[in-house]
Amino acid sequence: TVITNLLSAVPYMGGTLVQWIWGGFSVDNATLTRFFAFHFLLPFVVLAATVLHLLFLHETGSNNPAGLNSDADKIPFHPYFSYKDLLGFAIMLLALASLALFSPNFLGDPDNFTPANPLVTPPHIKPEWYFLFAYAILRSIPNKLGGVLALLASILVLMLVPLLHTAKQRSLTFRPLSQFIFWAL
Repeated sequence: TVITNLLSAVPYMGGTLVQWIWGGFSVDNATLTRFFAFHFLLPFVVLAATVLHLLFLHETGSNNPAGLNSDADKIPFHPYFSYKDLLGFAIMLLALASLALFSPNFLGDPDNFTPANPLVTPPHIKPEWYFLFAYAILRSIPNKLGGVLALLASILVLMLVPLLHTAKQRSLTFRPLSQFIFWAL
């Protein structure tokens, strides 16, 4: 309900949008069915986009960030990079499977072990670490619409970064100040 309630900040039609997404006046079976279907289909959409990306990459070739047009230094993707990627995938899968099978509670949140009480709200509910930027933006701006717009702007500004860099060379190889800033951050 946190994400869907962000739509209620839209002027004039926010409440209608929230009711339309919920499928009623509150979160109900229709809402859960819709979001279950969405979360089930989303990985297949991502898989299709990945396959499409790999097809286009195979068709046109990869990027040339250094801007050098020498064919002498080029090597094929398979077997050199594909075996390296498979090895990295196998190591990560082994580490994740070992962690999940031998120590399943190692990375868990300690709050998950307290018994749930539907009558008492926990004293401090905090989002997961990957939502902390959004939580900080929404909490720092008192106006609901302003907070939602600032959150959208913080995400959309990342899409402008490639448009701001118009040089032929796409790497930081020939930019020592940019390299220093990159490694300092």
